[in-house]
Amino acid sequence: MSDDPFLQTLLPSTHDLGGFKVHRVLPKRERRTIGPFIFFDQMGPAKLAAGTGIDVRPHPHINLATVTYLFAGAIDHRDSLGTLATIEPGAVNLMTAGKGIAHSERSPASLRPEGPDLSGIQTWLALPSDKEEMDPAFEHVAKDDLPLVEGSGASARIVMGSLWGATSPVTAHSHTIYADIALAAGGAMPIDDEADERAVFLAEGEASLDGMPLSPSTLYVLRPGIAATLRSASGGHVMLCGGAPLDGPRHVWWNFVSSRPERIEQAKADWRAGRFALPPDDHDEFIPLPEVPLTVTYP
Repeated sequence: MSDDPFLQTLLPSTHDLGGFKVHRVLPKRERRTIGPFIFFDQMGPAKLAAGTGIDVRPHPHINLATVTYLFAGAIDHRDSLGTLATIEPGAVNLMTAGKGIAHSERSPASLRPEGPDLSGIQTWLALPSDKEEMDPAFEHVAKDDLPLVEGSGASARIVMGSLWGATSPVTAHSHTIYADIALAAGGAMPIDDEADERAVFLAEGEASLDGMPLSPSTLYVLRPGIAATLRSASGGHVMLCGGAPLDGPRHVWWNFVSSRPERIEQAKADWRAGRFALPPDDHDEFIPLPEVPLTVTYP
């Protein structure tokens, strides 16, 4: 067996959105998914200009769940269920699109005068094929309700699933692991074989896995079955993600994910024709269906 703990190294595609950058490591042509994770974006870190903020107009999703997790700043989430929830660092927003939902994401008005901070991770999880058309739902779990595991100069907040003997209250539609690991200078954290598919992502600072240094904003897929140890000499911030393999391939087009390409075609037609409901308190504008999506698209 190789001494290298990494099965694959996925480099980021970086997009400058004017004021902040997004580093995307999933999906890639060489790797579409890790457990249920089919999309993995790092937002920032950035300090936006005074008087500005992010304004992601209403847009649709189907057959997936989105997970928003912030390190800094705040985002107002509004959706077609009538939800209004402000997410702040360490909390979780889980939006299950199921058969269809539309939502917007905007910087709170109170943070705009001085210029908001923005730093965090947004992921999409593909739903199991028998749950793709479930009713849409939203849940917000506060930072203090997520388990925190501490020891050896490190702490890990369990965002989803069960790790290190602790279990997150966030709903998981399939076997999922997701954790936010903070390493102090000289800190260490074991990475056990808790899932069939696992990956680590260095969000900030410096870290290594079994002596192999991690590059920033890069996703490292771990070899199946290995146990390894994360360490940092000067301090670092690492995300761990993974879970059980999906029950079949998924198709991705713009904001739509599905096991059935014809379902994506139906969603495109529904959004174009205005058949998706919009957030009741954010419906004056929306993102139109693109002719060619700017996001990476795979059949």
